[in-house]
Amino acid sequence: MKLANKVYKGVLYISLDGELDEYSAEYTRTYMEQVMNGTGFTQIVIDLTNLSFMDSTGIGVLIGRYKKMKDKNIPVFVANPSSQADRIFKMTGLYQVMPKVS
Repeated sequence: MKLANKVYKGVLYISLDGELDEYSAEYTRTYMEQVMNGTGFTQIVIDLTNLSFMDSTGIGVLIGRYKKMKDKNIPVFVANPSSQADRIFKMTGLYQVMPKVS
């Protein structure tokens, strides 16, 4: 899993590249927590363009980060989901809590 982030015009962008599964979950969770504890942003967009696989552990990582940001009143969105990620988000109803943006 490769992760990158940037803040642009008050939006924190986090890019996930690779597989979000039980093997990469702890690293991804730790990285996202550190980045999300920063300042200078009022919303978060998680870019899933290069996310090739996600299992239930990966879903848990994203939901956990969403809940922490919800407590801080910072909305979380997803962008550019791969077809596999899009299917999972639709099947699980994740778009109800983390809407898709263009």
